[in-house]
Amino acid sequence: MTALAQDVVGGLSVSRETIASLRALEAEVRRWTPVVNLVSRGSMDDLWGRHIADSAQIFRFCPGDARRWLDLGSGGGFPGLVVATLAQELQPDLRVTLVEVDQRKAVFLRQTAQKLGLDVRVLAERIESLPPQGADVVSARALAPLADLLDLAAPHLKPDGIALFPKGARHAEEIAAARAAWIFDHDCLPSVSDPDAALLILRKVHRAKLP
Repeated sequence: MTALAQDVVGGLSVSRETIASLRALEAEVRRWTPVVNLVSRGSMDDLWGRHIADSAQIFRFCPGDARRWLDLGSGGGFPGLVVATLAQELQPDLRVTLVEVDQRKAVFLRQTAQKLGLDVRVLAERIESLPPQGADVVSARALAPLADLLDLAAPHLKPDGIALFPKGARHAEEIAAARAAWIFDHDCLPSVSDPDAALLILRKVHRAKLP
């Protein structure tokens, strides 16, 4: 039997078929952005590195037994649609839910997922209004400072779930600020796409007791 051709994205080795699907996602983002403003004009020249690869690196830390992934503020599909694309090959039992209150962006997410053959659920609702989702993994990218993210994410995490948040150069300040209201274990790993950025992996998240 001939081995499948492999390629690498965001530190993950994946099949050429998966790379082709991610390229198709990239093309859809380029097609929709002039109308819906999915990503900034400044990042369009390196859409693959700034958004596709940057999102793909998050999937490296998905637990092998995870079944529910919740992506908050999915916008242009980063990381949610990237995660769903990777999961098709690497973790087919994982179910991905995308939350995006902007109706036009939600339409983009639904139509692009259908075009790529992705089995995802898109919720066009405010995150604050969602009932608890019981997710094994909660992600969010470029959505809010860490303390605010935890307000949004914590209600939806299983007790043993993890939060995966890519953050920019001020990640240490955000961690310190979040400690005022939250208790959590965390790892802070270097980003594969930006030397100043980091990926935060948070576990055992719970609100600090007031004195």
